[in-house]
Amino acid sequence: SPLKRDAEIQIGLNYNALEQIDEARDHLGALIAADPSELEAIISLGNVLRTHKMFEEAEEIYTKGLATIPEVGQEHWLLFYFRGICRERLDKWESSEADFRKALELSEDQPLVLNYLGYSLVDQGLKLDEALDMIEKAVELRPTDGYIVDSLGWVFYRLGRYEDAVVQLERAIELRPSDPVINDHLGDAYWKVGRRNEARFQWNHARDLDPEEDELPKILEKIANGLSDTPATDEAKASETKNGG
Repeated sequence: SPLKRDAEIQIGLNYNALEQIDEARDHLGALIAADPSELEAIISLGNVLRTHKMFEEAEEIYTKGLATIPEVGQEHWLLFYFRGICRERLDKWESSEADFRKALELSEDQPLVLNYLGYSLVDQGLKLDEALDMIEKAVELRPTDGYIVDSLGWVFYRLGRYEDAVVQLERAIELRPSDPVINDHLGDAYWKVGRRNEARFQWNHARDLDPEEDELPKILEKIANGLSDTPATDEAKASETKNGG
């Protein structure tokens, strides 16, 4: 049947949906062994491994897939994008950035790539002006994507534009209210503009939304002690207002 290939790939993805990762890997791996140029199976297996944080294996799969392509075209941007994510998570930044820029070369103004590359640059404190341009373009292309709007808020935060950060992060929360990272980011921005009660509310909310294991201690520390180098507290601002300050 002409649908056999798609059905076999879906079987592998269904194993993954059932949290049967070994079966998913074996099934998709067998399809790739039978036809190493089967890019749909390669992308599917790479994505299964990547979503389970098996970044080294996923990077290897994407690389093998790219090696089978005689001439890279626009439709292959996804492979570079996914491999770039793996390399970024493996702290291979130079090769990761090269993959993201190759993906943009193949698919100009791709909002997913603009967002991920821009956010990664911001997170490392690199090329912030370029990162801001990238993320603003991504938001323009996908104005209702909460994750991309969060990225814009976070670049404003890293640039010290805290009021602008609050505006964008509040908008991101409206779009993705249950995301722990966005709630955490909004808490940071609130704290930087002196809205400390609201900051702790957001951090508490982030704590309760099942954040990544390595992020939880950082959130708990902020709930207990706040951030350093901050504006006046809510109470101090209220006191200044009462005293005509």
